[in-house]
Parts: sequence; structure tokens; C-alpha cells
Amino acid sequence: MTKRTQLAFATALVATLALGASGCSDPKKGSEGKGGANPAAANDGKTLGGTPVKGGTLTVLSNQDFSHLDPARNWVMPAMDFGTRLLYRTLVTFKAEPGKAGSELVPDLATDLGTPSNGGRTWTFTLKEGLKYEDGSPIKAQDVKYNVERSFAPDLTGGPDYAAQYLAGTEGYKGPLQGQHLDSVKTPDDRTIVFELKRPVAEFSQTATLPTFSPVPQSQEKGTQYDARPFSSGPYKIESYERDKKLVLVRNEHWDQKSDSVRKAYPDRFVVVMGLKGGQVDDRIIAGEGADASAVEYFNMRPESAPKVLPKPDVKARLLAESQGCTTMLHLNNSRAPFNDPKVREAMQYAVDKDAVITAAGGPALNEVATAYLPPALTGGKQADTLKIPASGDPAKAKELLKAAGKEHLKVSLSVSTGDKARAEALQQGLSRAGIEVVIDTVDPGAYYDVIGDLSTTPDMTFTGWCPDYPSGSTWIPFVFDGRTIKDKGNQGNYSQFRDDAVMKRIDEINAMADAKQANQAWIDLDAEIMKKAPSIPVLLERKPLLVGPNIAGAYGHPVWTGTIDYGTVGLKDPSKSQG
Repeated sequence: MTKRTQLAFATALVATLALGASGCSDPKKGSEGKGGANPAAANDGKTLGGTPVKGGTLTVLSNQDFSHLDPARNWVMPAMDFGTRLLYRTLVTFKAEPGKAGSELVPDLATDLGTPSNGGRTWTFTLKEGLKYEDGSPIKAQDVKYNVERSFAPDLTGGPDYAAQYLAGTEGYKGPLQGQHLDSVKTPDDRTIVFELKRPVAEFSQTATLPTFSPVPQSQEKGTQYDARPFSSGPYKIESYERDKKLVLVRNEHWDQKSDSVRKAYPDRFVVVMGLKGGQVDDRIIAGEGADASAVEYFNMRPESAPKVLPKPDVKARLLAESQGCTTMLHLNNSRAPFNDPKVREAMQYAVDKDAVITAAGGPALNEVATAYLPPALTGGKQADTLKIPASGDPAKAKELLKAAGKEHLKVSLSVSTGDKARAEALQQGLSRAGIEVVIDTVDPGAYYDVIGDLSTTPDMTFTGWCPDYPSGSTWIPFVFDGRTIKDKGNQGNYSQFRDDAVMKRIDEINAMADAKQANQAWIDLDAEIMKKAPSIPVLLERKPLLVGPNIAGAYGHPVWTGTIDYGTVGLKDPSKSQG
């Protein structure tokens, strides 16, 4: 698409979005917020389709495979939702409710939210009685310990780093595959697990919601092949899995609803159809025919589909658009030229045209400009604006800074997931105003995080977001900007490869604070300091637009998993109408 026709298309799209306005304003934006009325948010915090009926086949349509389903490696928000709601349970989880209530912690495998002792350095959990795997064998505390240990294995990359950050005695530990085990995770009996931490962690109950803290029996260990067949402790088990094509889940007859207050397991089967191209997913669910009437989409509705949805009340009523609670950023590779120069990075802050990226991403109905790293959910509902740069950028100022750095003409690479090509082109066009040439490389979504997380293949720039694993700055800044988290492979979060001694020292100081309110303000203040060093450029705050078929019931975007549909409670209105 040429620049001229793309601009014309973008203008038409924004007009269509305005046409579909319902008068429902976004309370987070306030009177000064960009975009005014938010038509996409009409179903924000709502549950669509009433209460599901048990039975039938629910289809998930996707343009991609899962990055990982192995619970030791699962750290991409939609995949975490899918895995922890359907295939495996964790010590603690989040309530199955839309809106603010969904952020409330509830016990899952454990009898309670854990008991701290030793000044918050020791946490003890007791498993419920009678828990079973898909083959009827008992779930044991030793299995949770084993999965925590697996998360350290060099071959099992990609998963959360909380165990490595929090547990005592983990330096140099390489996982259990060579027969070594962690002394800081104790299992005095089959139902008790005790975690010894390096420092007090008041929010360790929230950490225990992550897939790392689900059970994997050592007898089922298959190394990297475990990704293809996790052993189920949840309400469903894998019947078949053909990578990049199709995944079929059927009921785990040994899962007991009495032990699980969260998952309802309405459908008999889940069928995930992968590898659909372009707007196929949107078009099929908009039409809602046959099996697609009982389908939901895994990845975001494409911006170009908005004109087919927002002006049509019957289709728009099937659109979810929860706030993702994440910040999408342009990460600059600080480890090499040209972005190892702070002046060049500062120039990039002024060069990016965020307004153009918002237009390419569906307009102000689905996005707003990001002015800081921490999302509003972690900063009292509103982001700071430390640098006060116009949303459209300041290319003259960017040129001035680049000239001072001796870099008047730059040529840099940008890797994006295939679905982000339109936003990448908007970044490309905006940066060209300052004399910065961008070469775009699109990567298959299923491989994207592996590519940008490998230091041998990571480009000059990447475009991706970061979301808090739970409502705390400790789940955000340390992962995105602590240089000690960078790995050769499986690098997660710190895609800018930012290493700054002052920032790392301050992270340690904030982590040691016992007062959560004091720590929260300290994270906000540190955000402002990092912004001045410009390791990455905050660009967007997004909603997650997801369409569901007309036979879907109980669908809502879960606030913890960035607005992804809660697979634990979604189902069908009429199971007899489902196919597959």
C-alpha cells in the first residue's frame, strides 16, 4: 500500500470509528483524554451472551500457534490464560470475573493464599486433598517443586524469572535435569511446599499465580518436547496437537469441580485452529456461520475490520475491548551502535510519530498515546508525562540531536510480529521525517519472542509491549530495565538490553522496601528517571478488541490477562449448534 492510499484508508477508518460512537466515554481518559468517546469500549467490563450451557465444542480461531504451553516456559499473556485456565492449575489464581473483581486472588491447588513467616522470607502452601492428574495419579507438592526447578533449565527458555529473582541459593543453578534440586524449595510431605526467599516478598501469593507454580511430575519430563503435551492437572487434556495447525482439548475426567472454585469447564471440547491469514479470523466470526458461530478469536481483531463491526449493532454487540493494562514500546538495542549513544536514543524520543501509529492501530477508539513506561493501572489511573513531547513528535528537534551526535543519517532494522506490519510502517514513516531509514522484518507470531529474545538474532529495534503479571511495579520495571535479567537466549522483557548501574541499584533499594505504598511511588519516580535515559520509547496504551460468535456465552476480557477472554468460564448458548 502506498503512503498516499494508506493515509486515505486511515482517514476513512477513523471516520468509521467515529460513526460507530456510542457515547460511552473511557473513564481513564478523562476530559483531556485523546479520542473522546470510545465506541469500542461499549462492552468494557461486561459479560457477553449470558450464562453458558454445559457441552458442545468451542472453537478458537488464531493466526498463530502458542509461543509455549510448557508451564515452565509460558510467559505470554494469552497463552498464560489458556494454559492456566484449561490445562494446568497453579497454587493461587485470580477470580473468574470481569472488571476489578478479576484481580482478586483466590486459592487454586493450595488451601489458602500461603502463609508467610521469617519476616516474609519464608512462604508455606498446603495442597488440597484429593487432587489428581489426567491419569488419576495424585498431584503432589514435589511436582510443584519440580516445575519451579525446571524453570531454571537452560533449554527451557522463555518463562517467568520470578523464581530466579526471589528464591535463595539459586546462583549457578541449571535445573533438575542433571539430578540437582533446590534446597530453598522444601516439601516436608506430599501436600506441603515451603519456599525460602532471598528477601521478604510481601506479594509472593500473587507470584504463585504464574505457570511456574503449577505441577509437573518428574516421570512426565520430556525436556523441550513437553511443550507439545503438558500433563494435565486442569479441566481439559490434550487429545491431539499438530503444531501451527490444530490443537484439540477434551475433558480431563479426573478433574474435580468440587476442588476448583474458579473454572467452570462448560464446553466438552476446545478446538484451536491456527495459521489463519490476514483478516480471515475476523471475517469468519463476523459472519458467524456453522462452527464459527461457536468461535472466539485468540488474537486481536485487525484495525481494518473495524468498519465491518462498529457501525453494525448486532456485530458490535459481540466485540470485547477491555483495557490491556500494558504499555507497547519501541525498544532500542542499547548494546550496540547506534543506540549505545544516549544522544541518539534521546533523538528517537522526539522522532517517533505516536499519532500515526495510533491511526494504524485502529484509531483513538482502541488506543491512546503512552507518555511513560508504567501503565496507568500502576500509577493511579494516569500516566506521567516527564518529557512532554508532542504526540506527533518533533522531527526538527530529533534532527538537531542526531546532528550533535554525528548521526545525521541512520539506517536501522526493526523486527515486528506479522500482525504488527501496519504499525511498523507508521513508525517507519514517522522516523523518516528525521532522516532515519528503517528496514522492517516481519516474523511469524509463534516465533517472534524466540527471535527477539536471542541476542544473536535480535535486531536494532523491536516493537512489543510489557504487561504487569499482577498489580505491582515490581512486575514491570525490573523485568524491562534491569540489566541483570538479560540472557543470551530466552531474553524476556529487557529487549533494549539496557544496563545501567544506577537503575539497578535503585531497583534493589525499592525491592527492599517493606511499605508497599512507598515502593509504588518509588517505582513511579524511577520510571521518570529511566525515561530521561531513553532505552525504549513508550508508544501506545491499547485495548484488546476480540470478536466472539453469536452462539458464545459467558465471554469477557479478564483484567489480569490483558483483556484476553477468560477460557475458564466461556461456553456456548446452545451446544447442539456447535460443530467439530
